[in-house]
Amino acid sequence: MTAPHRRPLPALPDLSRVRHIHIIGICGTAMGTLAAMLKERSYVVSGSDAMAYPPMSTWLEARGLVVQSGYDAAHIPANTELVVVGNVSRATNPEAVATLERGLPFISLPEALRVLFFPERTCLVATGTHGKTTTTAITAKLLAETGADPSFFVGGVTVDFDANYRLGAGRSFVIEGDEYDTAYFDKVPKFWHYPAFAATINNVEFDHADIYPDLAAIRHVFERFAAQLPTDGVLWVNGDDPVALACASHASATVRTFGLGRDHDRAAEVLRVDEAGTHIAVFERGAQVAEALIPLIGGFNVRNALGAVGLAEAAGTPRDEALRALASYRGVKKRQETKGVERGVLVIDDFAHHPTAVAATLDALRERYKERRLIAVFEAKSNTSRRAVFQDAYPPAFAAADLVILSQPWRQDTLPPEELLSFPKLCQDIAAQGPAVEAIADVDDIVKRLVDICRPGDVVAGLSGSAFNGFHDKLLEALRHSD
Repeated sequence: MTAPHRRPLPALPDLSRVRHIHIIGICGTAMGTLAAMLKERSYVVSGSDAMAYPPMSTWLEARGLVVQSGYDAAHIPANTELVVVGNVSRATNPEAVATLERGLPFISLPEALRVLFFPERTCLVATGTHGKTTTTAITAKLLAETGADPSFFVGGVTVDFDANYRLGAGRSFVIEGDEYDTAYFDKVPKFWHYPAFAATINNVEFDHADIYPDLAAIRHVFERFAAQLPTDGVLWVNGDDPVALACASHASATVRTFGLGRDHDRAAEVLRVDEAGTHIAVFERGAQVAEALIPLIGGFNVRNALGAVGLAEAAGTPRDEALRALASYRGVKKRQETKGVERGVLVIDDFAHHPTAVAATLDALRERYKERRLIAVFEAKSNTSRRAVFQDAYPPAFAAADLVILSQPWRQDTLPPEELLSFPKLCQDIAAQGPAVEAIADVDDIVKRLVDICRPGDVVAGLSGSAFNGFHDKLLEALRHSD
């Protein structure tokens, strides 16, 4: 459950004099990114993690960061001046206990960003249940392409920068606004800590069932986020999403809508979709003002791009320059990412694991590859996707596929059986939507099956919120060496 307010910042040392920072949970994607940012800013950084293994451990080591395996009070160096605590840590973590016993000041990741990186920056925040990574990455690209030299922090590796962060010299800091909770000592969504001048709310749906009981709880945190924007700021909201609109109504900042059609402050109509992406006509309050190319497919990505243009405009980039710059965007890894083609089989990696994201991704792929067989391979691994809460929402999400292969659900033992997604029922209900369905527990067995049945022209989309045990690379390798 969410606390009513974020905690007040604790008494901190003179941050201009702090040299050594210790990170508890350094191998998390966001925490590792923070560690690299601190190292780039010339801080001395130490860190530990119970899951100190590749790829994050090697990624950190390549940047000169030493990772201690496991948690132990002795891992915190004697000269530590500040501790950053990841949200994987509990109050009983030996290093968290030692931090308190030694009287060391400690902050969360969002607090660290707020006090060490956001001062004197214009903070641009992309939020929403879906699309915030893509919107953040597009915004950063638009600002960089138009000479603004932004900083950014994003939950994925951008193709344009080959990085998930950048520390630029410009005034803008673009960040993905995550609604997941902050730390054991500050049970509020991360984005409540971000001093946004401009923001987007892309959409609002029920998600994160491990910390939010229902949609009302999710709405509450977005409403509070909208309310914290300054009166001279701007909030761009998806006008096609009534829940997002309701959340935005709590803002005292200027609220502007984006969406498909023409009935928004900024809108787009799709002219055509081809191998280059989606060609759109752009409208301002019903009047056409431009045409643009978005090198992505799917209506959800058109909305993401419109939101990104709004954020770039709030940072000072003229609208038409931002629209022209869209064509240069190259994507984020694991977001409709083409991993390769072998034996004429196209292999795509996508982060989709929420039913809405699965449906949007598969519908977009079906639109682009109309005449090709579409095979969806799905892993339910996240805390929400493996729960029964989406039992009825998943089957129609796969309707655009010709064949669906369901992987073994992950960590079944951590939830009672009645709360787990039923895979036999899921198979039956997906089949009722039209696709053929197979349940195969092991990734290596899935790869063997696909090598046997794939033919030139097939499109295989591996959908997972994780690395999927190397599925995509394993499939390409197996296809490469098959007869």
